[in-house]
Amino acid sequence: MARSDRNLSWTPSRPAETIGIMKRIVAVVHDGFQLLDLAGPADVFDAANRVLRSRAYSVETTAPHSGPVATSNGVSVCAQSEEELPAGQIDTLLVVGGSAPLHNPIDPALVDIVTALAERANRVASVCTGAFILAAGGLLARKRVTTHWLVTDRLAGNHPDLEVEPEAIFVQSGNIWTSAGVTTGIDLALALVADDYGHDIARQVASGLVVYLQRPGGQSQFSTILRAKRPASDALRELQAYIDANPAADLGIAALAARVGMSPRHFTRVFTAELGIAPGRYVERSRADTARRLLETTEATQEWIARESGIGSTVTLYRVFRRHWYVSPGDYRRKFRTHIRPTNA
Repeated sequence: MARSDRNLSWTPSRPAETIGIMKRIVAVVHDGFQLLDLAGPADVFDAANRVLRSRAYSVETTAPHSGPVATSNGVSVCAQSEEELPAGQIDTLLVVGGSAPLHNPIDPALVDIVTALAERANRVASVCTGAFILAAGGLLARKRVTTHWLVTDRLAGNHPDLEVEPEAIFVQSGNIWTSAGVTTGIDLALALVADDYGHDIARQVASGLVVYLQRPGGQSQFSTILRAKRPASDALRELQAYIDANPAADLGIAALAARVGMSPRHFTRVFTAELGIAPGRYVERSRADTARRLLETTEATQEWIARESGIGSTVTLYRVFRRHWYVSPGDYRRKFRTHIRPTNA
């Protein structure tokens, strides 16, 4: 018996006649690319077609050579060569990531196809390490960009003319859109749908795909705990847990050093060596993560959240959010608030 698509038939919020000309997405792949970098955005555009009840988007795949292109997980995708692609304008050129863009130099044939197709594209976008390919072709010169957090330093070092945002989910700089690692390609594609057809359509697409709408470009790629290394010593592991569990406590260098029986100078040196981050910086990020969670899950006032997270004042809370997530606390709460738990604050 045929499978019913009833649960995938979402009601559009705007009539199909407003859709206009089908938007052509051309994705550039290469040997060893990350499948999710392609599949995630492609499924977003496919879902948008169902929401809009029209073929609003088409997705084509191209590579330096035609035929099967192997992904990093062994699955192969059939691609056309540049010569086999139909002529005409491209709405969005999407360059996917993988290990190949980290090679130095990047395959010249890959750079050539991207730069040639970019001339025909209204928008140029990359997922994960696809930013390295765009940079190699000179397409990111003097742009604000991002990529996977593991290689942001490398991108900035290879291309000092770029303004690399190390924690952003995605960044738009003119007609150039770059996203962070792997699943953030979905966030990027949802942002492109919102840019084309409005946030309500993007929200319906995200709902149908059961994904979180919508992490703004400035949301951090990862939490404080993921950023830091795991300490080798039991004492520092216990101290790390204490910091994360007690953000409003005295977490100054002297107090923390006393808890582990070290001088402040020696403690700072050992903590930084074992966790890969200075203690003051770790405390700030841990408190920011606490405030972020409280904004997402409570109705507490910003004054209360600033106190409970150890940040102190609403003025400092605002500065911390602008520094870490590029949005105000109020904007963050409006975009990310989940089911609200009662609070006595």
